[in-house]
Amino acid sequence: MITRTATTALAALTLTLAPCFPAVAATGTFAYSFPASYGTDTGHLHNPRSGACIDIPEIRYSDDSAHTPRNDTDSTATLFMGPDCSGPYYSLRPGGRGSDRLFLRSVVFS
Repeated sequence: MITRTATTALAALTLTLAPCFPAVAATGTFAYSFPASYGTDTGHLHNPRSGACIDIPEIRYSDDSAHTPRNDTDSTATLFMGPDCSGPYYSLRPGGRGSDRLFLRSVVFS
């Protein structure tokens, strides 16, 4: 019983003192254009999370695609033509730009 209590107390202390690790994010801004009711608008992802699939929020519930990506982050962006990081994809290096013929619906940063 004493061993079990001591083990539980030690485990609680270890968890309390364990360092917290911040979420890893690409530093910078990823910009893109998307169709809007009044023409074309520009969206931005600021310091996007790395390693997570991000659906372009402005077109998430439509059949439209974003285009003209600008990767002003410090990470490579892998752009997907489908939602949920599906379908054909291509990479855009840090500082890279895409034309209005490069369509995307989701992105993941390395």
